[in-house]
Amino acid sequence: MSQIPNLENAPINLTEIRTRAQTELLNILRDIKGDKCLVIDPKLSGALSLLVQSSELKENGAELRHLTAEPIQTERTKVVFLVRAQPDLMRFICSTIHNDTSKGLHREYYLYFVPRRLVSCENVLAEEKVRELLNIGEFSLYMLPLDEDVISFELDLTEKESLVEGDETAFWNIAKAIHNLEFSCGVIPNVRAKGKGAARVADILTRMQTEEPVYTSNMGIPLPEINTVVLLDREVDMITPMLTQLTYEGLIDEFLGVKNGAVELDASIMGNQQEGKKVKVPLNSSDKLFRETRDLNFEVVVQVLRQKATSMKQDYTEISTTTQTVSELKDFVKKLNSLPEMTRHINLAQHLTTFTSKSVFAERLDMEQTLVEAQSYDICFDYIEELLCKQEPLEKVLRLLILFSITNSGLPKKHFDYLRRELLISYGPEHINTLDSLEKAGLLRKQDSRGNWLTIKRALQLLVEDTDTTNPNDISYVFSGYAPLSIRLVQHAIRSGWRSLEEILKLLPGPQLETKRGGFSSIPSYDTLPGTLNSSEKLANGRRDLVLVVFVGGVTFAEISALRFLGSQEGMAYDLIIGITKVVNGRTLIETFISDWDK
Repeated sequence: MSQIPNLENAPINLTEIRTRAQTELLNILRDIKGDKCLVIDPKLSGALSLLVQSSELKENGAELRHLTAEPIQTERTKVVFLVRAQPDLMRFICSTIHNDTSKGLHREYYLYFVPRRLVSCENVLAEEKVRELLNIGEFSLYMLPLDEDVISFELDLTEKESLVEGDETAFWNIAKAIHNLEFSCGVIPNVRAKGKGAARVADILTRMQTEEPVYTSNMGIPLPEINTVVLLDREVDMITPMLTQLTYEGLIDEFLGVKNGAVELDASIMGNQQEGKKVKVPLNSSDKLFRETRDLNFEVVVQVLRQKATSMKQDYTEISTTTQTVSELKDFVKKLNSLPEMTRHINLAQHLTTFTSKSVFAERLDMEQTLVEAQSYDICFDYIEELLCKQEPLEKVLRLLILFSITNSGLPKKHFDYLRRELLISYGPEHINTLDSLEKAGLLRKQDSRGNWLTIKRALQLLVEDTDTTNPNDISYVFSGYAPLSIRLVQHAIRSGWRSLEEILKLLPGPQLETKRGGFSSIPSYDTLPGTLNSSEKLANGRRDLVLVVFVGGVTFAEISALRFLGSQEGMAYDLIIGITKVVNGRTLIETFISDWDK
């Protein structure tokens, strides 16, 4: 199965967006005649695998290498660098060129920034005296379809860059991606934002429409395909990513790590006996069984796979012992075609249960629940202190400590100083940079005001008792009883608007913003549209209105599943498209705050 997802059922034309990116990349290679060495930023290799097959790159004369601190080894006389605009990557490029020069090698060098060039990077090249040796261009990959309802902006450091370093480059890139989308779908008339970064994206988006307005004909702007964009900054809800996800896809990411729509595993896990070999397993909606199970609570997935396996076994027994009609045989063969999918997911689920069946897993879930309830301070403090004494992996400790800090609006100075000191003793003084970054981002802090988490939790009904994970009626099923704060905000926005939540929104980080754009003052926002529809109340082409939900700073698979659940509800007035800077979980989000020096 291809890692490149099928986009035929996307609510907007994502195939066209992907095709444009494919064409741009291949044209870059074709314009550089002859054989060349394509040196790719390792962080981009996964994204490129969702655009083109490696065979297509080779057909265009490209020999593939990854950019590292080590000089590139190639016999090719043309070298093409395809990299993000990061100063450290510029130094790697300079190192390669200096190495070639010292050996008397003469090559043609091409540098393509993704998605755009930055002066700060070109300054590094100039300081190293290689700027004039490079032919510089851009590969404007601002967005990439991950699946039929998910677009990624491929910005994995947004939170650290904005909260710690004060770098707003990512906000401009996100706004540019949305504005590019508007050239295909029309101006999005309603913008709603919550959080500092989200509000900044909204401001930049408005400015872009002024400076480069979306017009498709002399008749003016077309009726928009997307009614509203909801922009949510990750800082508004840092609790959800710190919790352990309990959906099938979420758990795969927690324990195995999903990267660009695929997971890499030991071949033995998938039933292959080749020792030490790795296999890449694509995970997208092209896999019908994964499409059916990805958003379910994992305990339900195990039941579904068991039922399907039992049904297939019964069918095989019947086909072997009784005479069947041609039609019945065809039906059985159809089921056999799904056998590779069944085998794949049974193997995956079986491997996941080796983690979820351990007592330590249930114990951690209980502690996460206690932390979110925020009513047993001493129990939580003692548990975290015990983890420190045992020297559990740093990311695991920090996830719980961040939960502890946020749900208590910080920690009393005495406990804050004590835990900080114990962390440095247990894991080494080199982690002082990490702790400073987390404190600057507001994830770990001293208590300086009365907590508001209990008020937020009650007002938004974030803890739901007796959650039915088999037949859910609420988004809380994705965490077996906790409704993601971020998705609860989206839910209210779509169904009844945020006006009734204004006092609660003031308790959450960052400003709140709502604007109308593009001269569509007559088009209602979802505050005035019905939150539900009768089946007859659809657009002329049979589609519902569209809402683009953008997460600035990352989103978890569990949150994506909760949004899909909302979109699937009977009478739902909107189709949802999800824009993300990156898929994250608690571990990967914390890792972005761990500096290279600490690592």
